[in-house]
Amino acid sequence: MALANASSERWKWRQPSVIPGFGLTLGFTLFYLSAIVLIPLAGLGIRSASMGWGAFWSLVTDERLIAALRVSFSTSLFAALVNVVFGVLVAWVLVRYRFPGRRIIDAAVDLPFALPTAVAGIALTAIYAPRGIIGQYFQPLGIKIAYTPIGIVIALIFVSLPFVVRTVQPVMEEINREVEEAAATLGASRFQTVFRVILPGLAPAILTGFALAFGRSFGEYGSVIFIAGNLPYKSEIAPLLIFMRLEEFNYPAATAIGAIMLVIAFSVLLSINLIQAWSRRRFGYGS
Repeated sequence: MALANASSERWKWRQPSVIPGFGLTLGFTLFYLSAIVLIPLAGLGIRSASMGWGAFWSLVTDERLIAALRVSFSTSLFAALVNVVFGVLVAWVLVRYRFPGRRIIDAAVDLPFALPTAVAGIALTAIYAPRGIIGQYFQPLGIKIAYTPIGIVIALIFVSLPFVVRTVQPVMEEINREVEEAAATLGASRFQTVFRVILPGLAPAILTGFALAFGRSFGEYGSVIFIAGNLPYKSEIAPLLIFMRLEEFNYPAATAIGAIMLVIAFSVLLSINLIQAWSRRRFGYGS
């Protein structure tokens, strides 16, 4: 009887699946991932290593590069944090309310995906320049937006907002309103319902949206280059240094700067993923 059961289990295991088998899908996944992601990244590392450890260390400790990385990192982090707040609010309005023009606003959220980043950068520069539509009102107050890190943050907020909205929105649509009604029945205030019932369930999606927004912002070039001003040690971004090294035909230095940015971005994304995993184990969010 035991032998028959074992044979039956083996037969069930060997039965063909409706979708392609594990071996085929795994092989295609590894091939596609290697061709699109792993091989280019390996080439980046190999080309960076060609400049030698001494030259690489000299590049890493260069004050201009450190200042550019600091500008890119701080503005990207701030823009991602701002988008976490306003992206969740936009997703909440689109999911929970029905009003005239809702579909237009929903479609407008995706405009940064379709609009060329260079066009966005030119438009933002024209708006926030000292004589621009908005910038002219800040100029008498001594506040300069364009050609400063403030302008960089605005450009990064523009290009990365959809990542937060589109990550949080489908998760928010799955939240059962009966849970909120039950919390209200048990005496919870609106503040308690939002921060102790709704947001904990959205925490993994919010962290994912933050990671995507930060990663998108950290490597952004087109929309930032026009509004940044590109003043060394003040508003110069790291991607601009890569472009400058490419114009000098200094490909090892360009790839080395790219490798440094890759390590920083990967470290941030890995940390966020570890926090997500810890939150799921500790609180059961997203499970």
